[in-house]
Amino acid sequence: MIEFLLFLGLCFVLGGLAVASNPSPYYGALGLVVAAVAGCGWLVSLGVSFVSLVLVMVYLGGMLVVFVYSVDPYPEAWANLGVVGYGLGIG
Repeated sequence: MIEFLLFLGLCFVLGGLAVASNPSPYYGALGLVVAAVAGCGWLVSLGVSFVSLVLVMVYLGGMLVVFVYSVDPYPEAWANLGVVGYGLGIG
């Protein structure tokens, strides 16, 4: 069980890093989903499943609607040198 919690913690940190390091809303939304699902899994393992459900329904739903209305048709990929450098700088 402890390995699963460590995996969720790692996914949460990597998802937050993906949101912070990428200027494109497409990949930022993907990082937000990864971080939110990992955080919800962590909360469920602690026994607060209602808070986890509220997080998914309200926070993640509202944020994804905002990302849908702010997307760019030509996103920057994570492989661009500027994005990789920024991510390494944050890390």
